[in-house]
Amino acid sequence: MQPETAQVHHPYVAPAGFDAQLPAVHKASSVFFPSVEALRRTEWIDGSGYTYGLHGTPTTLTLQARLATLEGANHVLLAPSGLAAITLVDIALLASGDELLLPDNVYGPSRSFTAHELKAWGIAHRIYDPMDAASLEAALTPATRLVWLEAPGSVTLEFPDLRGLVRRVRERAPQALVALDNTWGAGLAFDAFDLGEGLAVDLTVHALTKYPSGGADVLMGSVACRDGALHRRLALAHARLGLGVGLNDVEAVLRGLPSMRLRYEAQDAAARRIAQWAQGRPEFVRVLSPTLPGSPGHEHWAALCRSAAGLLTLELDPRFDRAAVDAFVDGLRFFRIAWSWGGPVSLAVPYEARAMRSLATPYRGTLVRLCIGLESVEDLIADLAASADAALKVDDLKV
Repeated sequence: MQPETAQVHHPYVAPAGFDAQLPAVHKASSVFFPSVEALRRTEWIDGSGYTYGLHGTPTTLTLQARLATLEGANHVLLAPSGLAAITLVDIALLASGDELLLPDNVYGPSRSFTAHELKAWGIAHRIYDPMDAASLEAALTPATRLVWLEAPGSVTLEFPDLRGLVRRVRERAPQALVALDNTWGAGLAFDAFDLGEGLAVDLTVHALTKYPSGGADVLMGSVACRDGALHRRLALAHARLGLGVGLNDVEAVLRGLPSMRLRYEAQDAAARRIAQWAQGRPEFVRVLSPTLPGSPGHEHWAALCRSAAGLLTLELDPRFDRAAVDAFVDGLRFFRIAWSWGGPVSLAVPYEARAMRSLATPYRGTLVRLCIGLESVEDLIADLAASADAALKVDDLKV
């Protein structure tokens, strides 16, 4: 055997029995079989065997199993991002002539995918008000095959009556599946597959980019469900689309999972303190957070949830122009300007609510979403106060 051949076909195999906290990172595109017979009979779709890197390695199967436990599901698939998980669900479950329903406060890229790619493929959509079950019911038709829920809504953080919405779908459109973007809940705030009163969603998607990673350095998503036949539909579409995730990214999420509840609860507590402080500031006409009495859907959050993600949104007095709002955000020292959330650094981004909605919106001023990180709460409050004092001159506003 020549040296180059020996490097490719070296006989050494490390001894068995090694054990440590973090699972091993198994990287592979090609997966070896001991025989042609084994190649032909090995099954991947149920996780009982390995056939090709895209279809699973011990590392990805370990993460899927842990996520299934977290979400209360039986099956999980990994996707390259949270948006990829959403689009996988749409592609796998919809065909030309079908309709899907989106809440008006849906995650923006999901709305865009629906309005462009799905529309071009002959898949129609309707928008409903998630805070009005009658609006959802009115949007349901015999062609409805998929209903998306968000709890709470993207940016504006309204918390819907999940039980009421699911019940309307089951009663009025039994042919439709119900999917929940559970990134905010993270499998910790409430049980999507057991909402009480015998109600549950059919599947959840989760942007693992956020809390499971925790480091703001990984892009990944997941789709979870309990039903085996539904999992098979999703898994076959997943395979045909060639979706895969990096194994080092899987390792990073596995490393982040044990500390996720601690981080989630710490950021929840910090966000609540900041929300309560912000309610006393004259620059903000409303503070949006499901944890606050008076915030849209607070009663639904209180009835269902154990905790909340570290997010809140400030609605500024509409008399502040864009330049003043931008100056407020630009003047923040510890809050960085960036998309996403769930990492160690606090973030701030301004939004125009009217530009994000199809239906009438109750929000008059510019919104600034705050994503609370792991800094000192006192430092974050002082940062917000200093920038508001400098950029948002309440005394200069005309009545």
